[in-house]
Amino acid sequence: MDLFDLRITVTKIEGRSVCGLAVGDYFEVSQSSQITVPPGKHLCLYALASLLPLLPAKQRQLDPSDWLAIDSMACCPDPDERVTFTIERGALRTYDHQQLT
Repeated sequence: MDLFDLRITVTKIEGRSVCGLAVGDYFEVSQSSQITVPPGKHLCLYALASLLPLLPAKQRQLDPSDWLAIDSMACCPDPDERVTFTIERGALRTYDHQQLT
């Protein structure tokens, strides 16, 4: 099974960032399911909750006509903040099914 590593970056904030995120902040998903946040940074739980359904799909190779192959933006659910994230693919890693649950 092949899965992409991901980097999820704050690309735009159109409201007030109550959660403390700033443009350029990011986290990474690697090794199939490991979330890494840079030292001294944090991740908003509610923003993560809105992103989680998209991440497993973005980790997989998709048909070029699939909307998820083209679309890489997602928003935090807080309408007062209007934080936009971009999901970018990184390295493609190959796993044996027995390595994953």
